[in-house]
Amino acid sequence: MSDTDTGLTIRNSEASDVPSVVKLDARITGIDKADYWVDMFERYGKREDRYFLIAEDPEGTLVGFIIGEVRAWEFGSPPSGWVFALGVDPDARLMKVGSTLFDAICVCLNKSGVDTVRTMLARDDELNMAFFRSQGMMGGPFIQLEMGLPGPANDGTGAKS
Repeated sequence: MSDTDTGLTIRNSEASDVPSVVKLDARITGIDKADYWVDMFERYGKREDRYFLIAEDPEGTLVGFIIGEVRAWEFGSPPSGWVFALGVDPDARLMKVGSTLFDAICVCLNKSGVDTVRTMLARDDELNMAFFRSQGMMGGPFIQLEMGLPGPANDGTGAKS
């Protein structure tokens, strides 16, 4: 799908995109997670109701990606779309890459039969919070809860071996 307003092409990912995704993510996060992205492609790039979309600029350079899926009935929630990964080349952030990717995944999720899209962010992730709010997202009806677990080397006494 080409976006005539931005000149971007949005398409499904291919295995050959993984190295570029790894490089872009490492540039954004400072962490090289090659194995993680290979796994993400295997899990989300090849299955129904799961989406791993790529944004390319007019020259064919990968400038962003977004990943999401349809999840159903967790904790009484009706099926909804979830976006859980978004990366945009910092040099392309004012070129509507994120908005174009978000719109494209929303179309995919809606075609899969859902009418709500959700995501979860760290409270202090101001960049992504501002982005998703600018897309019309707001606090939803669920509250995320968490607790720490002992590490795998913990012997149960609280002392690390």
